[in-house]
Amino acid sequence: MGKVIALVNQKGGVGKTTTSINLSASLAKLGKKVLLIDLDPQGNTTTGVGINKGEIEKSIYDALIDNCSILETIVKTKYKNFYVIPSTINLAGLGNELYDKARTEKGFKKGEQLKNKIQDLKDNFDYIILDCPPSLDIITTNALTAANSVIIPVQCEFFALEGITQLLKTIMIAQKTLNPSLDIEGVLLTMLDSRTNLGFEVVEDIRSFFKEKVYNTIIPRLVKLTEAPSHGEPIIEYEPNSRGSEAYINLAKEVIERNGK
Repeated sequence: MGKVIALVNQKGGVGKTTTSINLSASLAKLGKKVLLIDLDPQGNTTTGVGINKGEIEKSIYDALIDNCSILETIVKTKYKNFYVIPSTINLAGLGNELYDKARTEKGFKKGEQLKNKIQDLKDNFDYIILDCPPSLDIITTNALTAANSVIIPVQCEFFALEGITQLLKTIMIAQKTLNPSLDIEGVLLTMLDSRTNLGFEVVEDIRSFFKEKVYNTIIPRLVKLTEAPSHGEPIIEYEPNSRGSEAYINLAKEVIERNGK
């Protein structure tokens, strides 16, 4: 049965989407069958893997509101072992629709749609990666309910720990009320600028706070990493010999090692 991992941080610009794309692509490169689900209404993950939004017939939104089977939303990328469920701006209205349904339908649970939908997919993939929006809303709640674990990307900057307490409280609430087996898979340090001492000081702060949960791999701040999505390619295809490509392959190896598969 596949492992479901949500990438979560309510702060924007911490490398969540970049990591979702490149971790998924790297796991696929290492022979794992991977499904990446774009849960952000902005759809940056969708375009970042080369999918034209204008050609999307069914998205994750359609599956979550029962317009179609989730199997109908899966798109095969041009990369071996790598599949994606795309997102569109329609997903921004999901919260209102679920709250309305919860008011009118007795027994309706507005946080379990994704969990119910992906049950039938787990046997078909080694890893299902959930790219969450930069907020702690009903979409993120759905992700935390559906996931086995979370990866928290943390940018190597001065305010790195700001907001982490709130995120950890949200995860704890999800553990108590929605998903008792939810675990913190790991904490990923991103956007390290090796030219400054501040970045390394933040690394030490994060490691002392999260201890063994922090991955050994640190994602560097690189122009190529920001360029790759605009070309619809993961870094291992866009610049296969770059430090960014090496970093994400190493991260994928750590994820596989921690999961024993």
